[in-house]
Amino acid sequence: MITRSILALACSISGFFIVYYYRGFPISLLGLLLGFVIALFVIKIEQAIRKASLRVIIGGVIGIIVGLIISFFLGYGLRYVGDIVERQQAVLWIYFLLIIIMGYLGLVIGSKKIEEFNIFGLGSNKEQSDYRILDTSVIIDGRIADICDTGFLEGSLIVPRFVLDELQYIADSSDSMKRSRGRRGLDILNRMQGIQGIEIEIVEQDFPKSKGVDAKLVALAKKTNGKIMTNDFNLNKVAELQGIKILNVNELANALKPVVLPGELMNVKITKEGKEPGQGVAYLDDGTMIIVDNAQKHLGATVDVLVTSVLQTAAGRMIFSELKTAAVEKKTSNSKQ
Repeated sequence: MITRSILALACSISGFFIVYYYRGFPISLLGLLLGFVIALFVIKIEQAIRKASLRVIIGGVIGIIVGLIISFFLGYGLRYVGDIVERQQAVLWIYFLLIIIMGYLGLVIGSKKIEEFNIFGLGSNKEQSDYRILDTSVIIDGRIADICDTGFLEGSLIVPRFVLDELQYIADSSDSMKRSRGRRGLDILNRMQGIQGIEIEIVEQDFPKSKGVDAKLVALAKKTNGKIMTNDFNLNKVAELQGIKILNVNELANALKPVVLPGELMNVKITKEGKEPGQGVAYLDDGTMIIVDNAQKHLGATVDVLVTSVLQTAAGRMIFSELKTAAVEKKTSNSKQ
């Protein structure tokens, strides 16, 4: 703020004295105003540059240089065109117009199309293929930090500014539960910044036309050809419908759960009653639910059970089993028959 104020003051004073030197006092006030307007314009440009990535800035600079070179050759060629040769003032104005038009086109095209090229490693082919965008849910969940700790995940992880803003909004919520979730998410990000081999990159790019963080994540992933890391089921489905690659932490957790096969013997603790009469429910360490037939009377006890079947659902796995004693009795009864 202080630097911008100094800039505005310097431009205003400079404008005043420049006009005062050529036109005198009354008109020099116009120079004061013009200098202030120029300072505001420069500040706006500075704010826009701050939000742009380095790749976009370099693309814009390259585009402007190419545009100015083209305008130079076009303007040089005008010197040999018929009646225009006799009108030097017209040549100057046309040349000035060409500089404005070609410079603008170079800036816009260069900044937009730099992602399609691989100039000195600034292109996006390699970078976008590994462009992993974190959403709010996966940050708050926290397991992503544990994955990074193991070394299975390395490199840059992208956190859009609008995701960071949502975390800040949740952390400032009046609801204590939301507030703790938001602060947990911010703590997880701080922890991940300290993990060796992991770089958290904050992307300033926003999509004002997209409503909601999920829509903005999809728009960013589309633009960068990136992957969204999430554990949000709805975002997962919406993104997949639009051809976005998803890295779902829940699916990873399910894939890493130990394999349980029918006929396997397990020792579990019955923690609560099941939905069906006589059923008991137990849980593995990873949270997998085990339904045990005729185990309601063993509530709170540790029993041996025999796996009968395994059901894979969108929410995870469910294991169905029966008491070992009941299985032995059934097997003995069948052998006698």
